[in-house]
Amino acid sequence: MHFVKAKSLLTRWNGMNIYRGCAHGCIYCDSRSKCYHIDHSFEDIEVKINAPELLEEILRRKRRRIMIGTGSMSDPYQPCEEELRLTRRCLELIDRYEFGATVITKSDRVLRDIDLFDSINSKGRSVLQMTLTIADDELSRIIEPNVCPTSRRYEVLKEFQKRGIPAVVWLSPLLPFLTDTEENFSRLMELCLDTGVKGIVFFGIGMTLREGSRDYFYQALDRHFPGLSSRYRERFGDAYELFGQNSPRLMERFHETCERYKIIHDPEECFAYTAELPERYQQLSLFDQT
Repeated sequence: MHFVKAKSLLTRWNGMNIYRGCAHGCIYCDSRSKCYHIDHSFEDIEVKINAPELLEEILRRKRRRIMIGTGSMSDPYQPCEEELRLTRRCLELIDRYEFGATVITKSDRVLRDIDLFDSINSKGRSVLQMTLTIADDELSRIIEPNVCPTSRRYEVLKEFQKRGIPAVVWLSPLLPFLTDTEENFSRLMELCLDTGVKGIVFFGIGMTLREGSRDYFYQALDRHFPGLSSRYRERFGDAYELFGQNSPRLMERFHETCERYKIIHDPEECFAYTAELPERYQQLSLFDQT
């Protein structure tokens, strides 16, 4: 872990990454790709130590309430968040200034801040975005070794459901020859239905690999699943998108199930839901100073 003082925080899409890099160790992580230009060890978490101060300045100046997102590149609930509490401090600011918030995470540490999500949601909208990719906990502990397994994430979703806080599940990636099975897909869909998720982001029965993430993924396969990386190389070569044979059939089932239970299932519609604050909360009071 190392600290930097950032000069800016929000992207053009109103997202922020308080941390850069990740300690979860997920073998399929796209954020390891060279195209993101992380110039330090991925496990050496870069911490934007002044993130709360930057965020407060932004929120204080905003003339229009918006949703603030975090977690698209690096999980906001890294182990160091327990001590640093930067994500919590940012959520406290979002709550105080009455903006909206959404986080993408795999970690049960998000439960620590459920009080803030509850408060933010009562004033506008907060959304928990949780990644579920592996129904079997033993396999999850191999593929996503340093974060809580799927059964625990399901418990987190249930707690947010009890509070009436909406959730969106990221169901990708499903790894060819490992998790792209009908059994895994069906179980994950059962968890989504049971927790009453608002939407599911799902790009198909497969995964993506780029320069940087590909080497890490294959090395992990060689350690845990000897011989499997050869099957990947033979079938996919250096392809960016790797889709399994079950993809068309299971995607049809996915869309049919979501239609039946009124779950948002177009990725762009999910992104719009997590990015938009209900209209009545968007405009600041005439009494606001800026």
